[in-house]
Amino acid sequence: MVRRACENASRPVRIPGVAMALLFEPLTQREVTFRNRIAVAPMCMYSAVDGLANDWHLVHLGARAAGGAGLVIAEATAVTPEGRISPQDLGLWCDAQVEPLRRVTAFIHAQGARAGIQLAHAGRKGSTPAPAHGTGCLPAAQGGWTPVAPSAVGFPGLCAPRALAREELPRIVAAFAAAARRAATAGFDLIELHAAHGYLLHEFLSPLANQRTDDYGGSFANRIRLVLEVTAAVRAAWPAGRPLWVRLSVTDYAEGGWSPDDSVGLAQELRVLGVDLIDCSSGGMVPDVPVPVGPGYQVAFAERVRREAGIATGAVGLITEAAQAEQVLRTGQADVVLLARQLLRDPHWPLQAAAALGHPVDYWPVQYRRAAPALPR
Repeated sequence: MVRRACENASRPVRIPGVAMALLFEPLTQREVTFRNRIAVAPMCMYSAVDGLANDWHLVHLGARAAGGAGLVIAEATAVTPEGRISPQDLGLWCDAQVEPLRRVTAFIHAQGARAGIQLAHAGRKGSTPAPAHGTGCLPAAQGGWTPVAPSAVGFPGLCAPRALAREELPRIVAAFAAAARRAATAGFDLIELHAAHGYLLHEFLSPLANQRTDDYGGSFANRIRLVLEVTAAVRAAWPAGRPLWVRLSVTDYAEGGWSPDDSVGLAQELRVLGVDLIDCSSGGMVPDVPVPVGPGYQVAFAERVRREAGIATGAVGLITEAAQAEQVLRTGQADVVLLARQLLRDPHWPLQAAAALGHPVDYWPVQYRRAAPALPR
């Protein structure tokens, strides 16, 4: 009965003569339909043991699905043990990590939402303590490891990395593809590749971290090579009917770094490889750069990539109000909005946004319907 009620709840109620908010219009990519344009951005929970999901992940991700989001994306999930940011990160480098995630996706689906997962490698930002345990470099004596990077160029305050040898790169690509196959087995509907925020794939893109002199460094074509190889391998391993997204830091905000022009060029290449959407974030490559933080401060990046690269985009970053999110979509700046901290504060933000926009929806969980606003008659 609960499953039937939740499945029925995935459809908006259409009332004749009532304007429909674009935020709550379904979106279909490939063979997957999202009930609305609201996605839960991946947020690290630093709560896993040996990469395994547990009750915290079930409750955290499941609550956002019950709160009305169309897509719930699990946190940055490492494709190798040394690809974790901290020892408490999720992983998909081995088969034992599949079943705990299958439990999570089953619950998300039962609420009428779609389940996504962000596959990642932390690169030179790996081997750090979880935020509750401090900052800096986690030494081997405390469970840390030597992180890897395109070049032996460290991020200030973190562990010094070693440069990846040329022969190691195909193993990185294979690890992403293997994790994609496990994600499919775990029941995820969507994969997002993490090529942002100063982690490994972004490190290869940016001249600020990539000082290689082989065919993975130097020119733009060389620096994007690993991202393209990973994308092609994941697209081949991932079911053809399920979408593939890529998160980019559209700019490093630093002279000589990765730029919006570069992001447009890469997005065009990714579109050809079968990527369905670019999730447009920014920064994270180097510290102490001026970032113009404010409401919707990254939306312009999504608008430019969408317009110039001819690919769907997601807007993220201090989107907190229903009218603000609706305006982003109505003006053609993005196809999806991703919310992070706002959904930590209020897991039911999508349901509240529907009420604020006067858009009648009937996907309240049956257990909560006593609190739902009355639908127009």
